[in-house]
Amino acid sequence: MKIYEVADRSPELIEALISVWESSVRATHLFLSGSEILNIRKYVPEAVREVEHLIVADDESGSPVAFMGIDNGSVEMLFIQAEERGKGLGRQLMEKGIRDYSVNRLAVNEQNPQAKGFYEHMGFRVYRRTELDEQGNPYPLLYMKLSDL
Repeated sequence: MKIYEVADRSPELIEALISVWESSVRATHLFLSGSEILNIRKYVPEAVREVEHLIVADDESGSPVAFMGIDNGSVEMLFIQAEERGKGLGRQLMEKGIRDYSVNRLAVNEQNPQAKGFYEHMGFRVYRRTELDEQGNPYPLLYMKLSDL
């Protein structure tokens, strides 16, 4: 497994990451309907292109299987292909983010308890909750920050 920051966000890479995103979301965001996922999918390319730091994990064949986006110490996105979940990749990405990019905060969908549990395991604690997501949709967000354990 190779984990690295991407400078060149080529159309081919963006397409591969959208595929990872969709696989991850369909496995974890069970509160979203298929049409909601397809609607949100339209915004993913721009988010991936715009995020300050884009960290990608490639499998042995060089294909992306996970990625994380970081802006100013905040995890803006972390998605792992469904088949790769549970193998320690999320932990590796988060450890790299904390170590190399001073990650200390993030937001997670309240309706994604596996992700919340993962972030708690990584040392993050909820400090704020909103009823709506950042687009005004009825998906409560939990804002978490790295605690001083």
